[in-house]
Amino acid sequence: MTGQDTGRNAVEIDTSKPHPARMYDWYLGGKDNYPVDEAMGRQMLALDARVPVMARVNRAFMQRATRRLAQQGIRQFLDVGTGIPTEPNLHQVAQEIAPDARIVYCDNDPIVLAHAGALLRGTPEGVTEYLQADVRDPDTIIDGARKVLDFTRPVALSLVALLHFVPDEDGAHALVARLLSELPSGSYLTVTHATADFTPEESKAAVEKLRAAGVTLALRSRDEFTRFFDGLELVEPGVELPHQWHPELGEPVPGQDDGVIPGFGAVGRKP
Repeated sequence: MTGQDTGRNAVEIDTSKPHPARMYDWYLGGKDNYPVDEAMGRQMLALDARVPVMARVNRAFMQRATRRLAQQGIRQFLDVGTGIPTEPNLHQVAQEIAPDARIVYCDNDPIVLAHAGALLRGTPEGVTEYLQADVRDPDTIIDGARKVLDFTRPVALSLVALLHFVPDEDGAHALVARLLSELPSGSYLTVTHATADFTPEESKAAVEKLRAAGVTLALRSRDEFTRFFDGLELVEPGVELPHQWHPELGEPVPGQDDGVIPGFGAVGRKP
């Protein structure tokens, strides 16, 4: 694997404010985060002690969705908002089933870039690549992914635990539509997303605390989440709580049944 350099030397790590990828790493018990990330993470835990469970549930959803798609013959994956590597990573799940699978990872955090080369190593038969780019710049993602993936064959686009950091002002739905527009028939979209539908008061407090720290959290309703799949065929059982989407495809996450996990997950197929 060789990371595509799209400004590696121009981007510096900002440790003055929390970053979602590093907070996610802290929730998962990782070490690639800073005190500012842990401090904000602890504030989120004070609002809802299940936040680490939510992070693990999202991770497990990605693994199950990837496993299902690989079993159904998908051999190309584009994972935007990769986060700091945590095993098993998407390529490990896909290439365990299909060693020739080709994966492109994409994130905007330079810490993810720093670890990508060392940790995201694929099979000799397949390809695992990393692209430094932001979901708000879909053209850069598309151009970079084209160098690795064959856009005449189906691609599974993964946006797991990402879009709730993209506000409506940034055109979240339009960004997803733009990425999908370049993918052929038979491609898939995998999304998980936090919501305030089940915990309105705690969610409001979380949004305010993160905003004060310079992090935007755009919690969307079930209907707003479902809009990301406009024009797609939802894979059964459709929009679900993430841990209830095909649980038979993976190991249960401890604590996931302690009340409703406030989020949605779904996979859709492009006709």
